[in-house]
Amino acid sequence: MSAASRLVPYITAREGEEPESHLALRATFDGAGRSALGYWDESQEDRDPRGVLWGRCSQLIGVDGFPSGRPQWRLIHPARQRETMTRLHCQICAGPTRTPEGYPFLEPATKGVPQPGDILRTAQPPVCPAHLRVAVEQCPRLQEGYTALMVRSAPLYGVIGTPYQWTAQGIKALAGNDTPIPYLASELRWFLASQLVRSLQDFTVVDLDELTTLDLIA
Repeated sequence: MSAASRLVPYITAREGEEPESHLALRATFDGAGRSALGYWDESQEDRDPRGVLWGRCSQLIGVDGFPSGRPQWRLIHPARQRETMTRLHCQICAGPTRTPEGYPFLEPATKGVPQPGDILRTAQPPVCPAHLRVAVEQCPRLQEGYTALMVRSAPLYGVIGTPYQWTAQGIKALAGNDTPIPYLASELRWFLASQLVRSLQDFTVVDLDELTTLDLIA
C-alpha cells in the first residue's frame, strides 16, 4: 500500500506543526512554593487538571476541522494524543469508542499476551470498531502482530515526556525515554509532558472480529 493511500490517524503529527521553542520555558514555583518548570506566558490551558505542564505544539487544521498537511508518520501530536486519551476517543477518527462491552484497545504483540490480573500501561488511545481493521493493517507498531483487548477500566496513570533541570546556565533538558511517570511523582514538577498514559486494568483478550461488529454508545 502506498503512503498516499494510507489513512492518517488523527493523532499523527503533520509537517509544519512545530513545538514551542525551549526559550519559552522558565523556572517558576508551584502552589506549594517549590521550584518547577513553567512558561513565561503560561496560561491555564498549559497544564492538565493534575497540574502537569504540557509541551506546546502548533496545529494545522483544515476546513473540515481535522489536521492537514503531510503526515510525520512516527511522530505523535501531543495535544491531539492528550485529547483522544482524555476522552477515550479513537486515535484515528477522534470519534467515540465506547461500546456496551467497554473500550477497544490494540496492543503490539511485542508486549506478549497479557494475562488476567495484569495491568498494562499504554499511551495509545483506543480505536473505534469501524477503524480497528485498518489500524492493524496499516499501523507500523502492529505489523509484527497485535493483541485486541476489550477494556472495562482504564484510569489515568501519568505521562510520558522530557525531564528538565535548573543549572547555573539556565534550564536544561535531560535525556528522556518512554517510561511513564505516575501522577503525583515529585519529578513531574520539572517535566514537560507529551503523551498521556492510562492503566488498562480490567480487560479481556478478544478476537478482532468480535470488536468490529460492536455498536457504539453515544
